[in-house]
Amino acid sequence: MTIMSISISWRSSLVLPLLLPLLLLVSSSIRCAGAVQTSKLQVLIPQDLRKKGEGYDHRDALFGIPPYGGSIQQQVFYADSTLCSTGSGSGADDIKKGGYPQRSDGSAWKTPFILMVDRGECTFVQKVRNAQRLGASAVLVADIMCMCDRPDCDAEADGGAGFCESEEPIMADDGSGSDISIPSFLVFKEDADEIKKVLMDNVQVRIQMSFKVPAPDSRVEYDLWTHPSDRNSRPIEKSWGVAALALAEHASFSPHLYIYDGLRAGCQDDQGQNLCFNLCTNQGRYCSTDPDDDLDAGATGADVVVESLRRICIWNLYGKKDGVGQQWWAYVDYFIEHCDPFVDNDYSSMAVASKFNDPVCVQNAMDSAGIEVQKINDCMANSGELADMSNATNSLLEKEIADQQASGVILIPSLVVNKAVIRGSLSFSTVLKAVCSGFVAGSEPLICQECANCQDELACVTNNGFCAAKHGAFQIVNGSVPVQLFGVAIAALVFVFCCVATIQHRRQQMYMQDQIRGIVQEYMPVTSQTGANDTSMGLPQDDPDDDDDGHGNGGASAF
Repeated sequence: MTIMSISISWRSSLVLPLLLPLLLLVSSSIRCAGAVQTSKLQVLIPQDLRKKGEGYDHRDALFGIPPYGGSIQQQVFYADSTLCSTGSGSGADDIKKGGYPQRSDGSAWKTPFILMVDRGECTFVQKVRNAQRLGASAVLVADIMCMCDRPDCDAEADGGAGFCESEEPIMADDGSGSDISIPSFLVFKEDADEIKKVLMDNVQVRIQMSFKVPAPDSRVEYDLWTHPSDRNSRPIEKSWGVAALALAEHASFSPHLYIYDGLRAGCQDDQGQNLCFNLCTNQGRYCSTDPDDDLDAGATGADVVVESLRRICIWNLYGKKDGVGQQWWAYVDYFIEHCDPFVDNDYSSMAVASKFNDPVCVQNAMDSAGIEVQKINDCMANSGELADMSNATNSLLEKEIADQQASGVILIPSLVVNKAVIRGSLSFSTVLKAVCSGFVAGSEPLICQECANCQDELACVTNNGFCAAKHGAFQIVNGSVPVQLFGVAIAALVFVFCCVATIQHRRQQMYMQDQIRGIVQEYMPVTSQTGANDTSMGLPQDDPDDDDDGHGNGGASAF
């Protein structure tokens, strides 16, 4: 037991430093890639703060849900708090009553609003989350240090410390940002200072944050970057297949499997030996993460590389031609459902090994999707040798690494629409809105026209573009009852109650009338001295012949 624990500790401590250069290379790649801007920041009021062209330079957060195809246009408040904590009750109220511009009546920020807050003292996610709790529609994080390479950077002005930033900060997710639903931007110090100065002079500032996807023509091209062991990719991989089929020839999809370049990460020494053990194949040339974080048991990073190559071949043979890939989506769905242990939240090494590596499960997945197993095996073999002890190159994996470096993708999963990286959580709703906003106006397919703004986008796409909410039907989404349906139910209950109350009231009147008539008949004379009916009590008498003119045998007593 002692020897094994020492072995694991030694191997882990060796591998992690070797992977650190890889992470640095990956994170820096976004700066050298020509990423297309998908958002715009512009001041509307006052006019002297407005910038021509594309507005203010900024950086999008890698969390939150941007409203692609739309914009947020609201008044801006500048918080005089770091928003690292909002407290509760009076503490949160005090924050909302403070800040700039100041209100003479001491009122709180009126929603909706955009909140500007200074960077520092806590994570970006924590600041934006607290702003969301305070009612903000969006957040602008003002940088407090300027970029060293900017001509207008005055390092001495940054608190007198003389500091400046040599690299752009990234508004990354700290791992807990899945609950954030509002967008946020990082604004560089020089621009943020101008806006803050106007706000602190108690002048109203109104800003527009726009979110768009380049729309060059009537056909959208979109790419999904992921890898087989990524747990965050599961929901979109299982749900998006129906949308890919619905978009059909209007869009072209391409999956990309994220493979780490082991040579750049230092996983191969000068003698061509693998230094990263079972995280890599081909003597440290192609690497991936360990599915169960256990280097000595269960599935390995090398197994993930093999599965990645298999999916590349499935796509090339069954999806690349039409850009839809029905068989590819069917295979991935079956694999996640039956061969992926993480679906059952079973992360043990034995479970991972028995499912992720099982050739029988993989073959069943291909059979269920209508894929010829031999064709895929031939494709994998023809692309180049893939083995632990081989230092040969694989043409398909080399292409994936080249595409990865060219795109500058650093976050998995990532969606690229018309060469623009989509920010935020990749929910079905976000992906559909992003893809649909990539069409030229007027060329959107029916699935986008009907479903992109539907209450339940997935149900709409599944129902061939029928949005129940738009057509007067009602849907129960995520276990909640729509307001319209609740209102109709209440109105129906009120109507039924009124009908029952009216019927009961009339029955009660008839009953009381019968009771009074019985009493009168028992204790009062029913005829006058002349023998005519006595109507002195004002009680109506029945006319047997229903003859209003008095003819016939009317007026005779019933008893």
